[in-house]
Amino acid sequence: MKTKTRISMLTGCRCGYLVFLISLTLLISGCKTGTKKSVSSAPAANEDFFQNVANEIGLDFMHTIGDEHLDNIIESVGGGAGFLDYDQDGYIDLYICSGTWIEGFSHAEKPEEMPQNKLYRNRGDGTFEDVTKKARVGDAGYGMGVTIGDYNNDGYPDIYVSNYGPNVLFENNGNGTFTDVTKKANVAGSQCSVGSVWLDYDNDGLLDLFVSNYLTFDPDYKYYYAPDGFPGPMAYEHEEDILYHNMGNGVFEDVTEAMGITDPDGRAMGVGAVDYDEDGWVDIFVANDHSLNYLWHNEGGKKFTDKGTMTGTAFSQGGEATVSMSVDFADFNGDCLLDLFVSDDSYCALYKNVGTGVYVDIANPSGISSQSAQFVGWSSSFMDYDHDGDMDIFKTNGALKHLYGQEDQLFENLGDDKFEDNSLDLGAYFHEELVGRGACIGDYDNDGDLDIFIVNLNDRCVFLRNNKGNEANWITLYLQGTASNRDGIGSRVKITSGGKSQIHQKRSTTGYLSQNDPRLHFGIGANNAVEKIEIIWPSGKVQLLENVKANQILNVKEPK
Repeated sequence: MKTKTRISMLTGCRCGYLVFLISLTLLISGCKTGTKKSVSSAPAANEDFFQNVANEIGLDFMHTIGDEHLDNIIESVGGGAGFLDYDQDGYIDLYICSGTWIEGFSHAEKPEEMPQNKLYRNRGDGTFEDVTKKARVGDAGYGMGVTIGDYNNDGYPDIYVSNYGPNVLFENNGNGTFTDVTKKANVAGSQCSVGSVWLDYDNDGLLDLFVSNYLTFDPDYKYYYAPDGFPGPMAYEHEEDILYHNMGNGVFEDVTEAMGITDPDGRAMGVGAVDYDEDGWVDIFVANDHSLNYLWHNEGGKKFTDKGTMTGTAFSQGGEATVSMSVDFADFNGDCLLDLFVSDDSYCALYKNVGTGVYVDIANPSGISSQSAQFVGWSSSFMDYDHDGDMDIFKTNGALKHLYGQEDQLFENLGDDKFEDNSLDLGAYFHEELVGRGACIGDYDNDGDLDIFIVNLNDRCVFLRNNKGNEANWITLYLQGTASNRDGIGSRVKITSGGKSQIHQKRSTTGYLSQNDPRLHFGIGANNAVEKIEIIWPSGKVQLLENVKANQILNVKEPK
């Protein structure tokens, strides 16, 4: 998708003409040398609930597929993004994945400057700066997704990038730079990884890594007759997923087979990890493309058993495998049980936890299916965008096989298991049609409400600043493990405010190939305090905080 620039010129003035020529020369020169507009401050809020401020705050990222048109399924799949505080200054930064040009794979001409992933540092004043080169994280692979976790417990988050081609693990050096430790760590993976997630499956205080693999792509394979553009996922053999165990010495061991994880026919896209039955052991959900989803139940850190079919989460409400894209977890109905939302190419699935190890897909009666049916859904995340104390759902949309744009959606939680798409009332952006893929959600300016970053396929990025969410009250928790993994991933948090309880679990990957703010965020409406916060750490330790003031970011360290 090419961006066209329209230039207006006033005639009848030689001076004006000369100014135009000079300006045009500078513009062309700037384009050739990569000169960027300096950014000094964030723009003032307009009347929209969500305001797209990407360009104004220094986020000039352009995703690329390496082609002008979608020519194969790999180009259609990426890319993701993740919030992280890489320099530990209290403001979340942003890592973004891009595709690239590959000889023999891409049909377009090789660009003068090769695309790469980007790291943007949050300046703390509402703007970002590109620090990719300085930080040494500009992976030149064909980027799909990112997951972030402190795998060596040194207090600085590390970055794992899933690629078409070898994956990459960037270790954070703690001084603003990263080192590629993929070879030493033994986590390069397979030919085509898409999603990945950090988790501590054996509760030993070290983050392990699950990598979901897609398919064995052959760029030379073509349908004899392909009216829909190019071969779909079922035209290729699947690639098996991998579980890596953290050995604690900077090296990971492939324990997929030993832990009972088998992958007979899954073409994995999104993946998430959460303790869905709250037995103290983190489980893994894999969203598969055109094949049944997996829900790997953790059997006490000893092995995994697939309970997708038994729990009702392997199939959609129609009893069939769908084009599942991503998964996220939250308690949307306030019963203190974790539910699941899975986006797909049509009706989506909202799996309600009924408390007996079984889920019921209520996407249709909730109103989500009828409002999603005309869209292809990709990244989806629960978020309380308006701080009313319940979880809403944000979803990016975009066509599968063509660069056809669709509007993104935000579903307002109405209570009583009902949702309503109120996107068009939330800002001008929701009237735009872009080819959405990954998205991450977080409070980038520490003002208490949740902002949204969106990756659009082969196009400009979008940053939706939340202008009105903090008109109601909130509390944010930054967890720091000691006996548990440093990130506190797997921790279960329950807060009670105004007599109403909410639960969250700390996780890494959220949405499609992406990762949200590492801090846990709760909206609490008109309440000025939280009566009680209960944290169950992965180590089993229980921590209780009482009478906590609202509207603050609270740092919580696991007790010794």
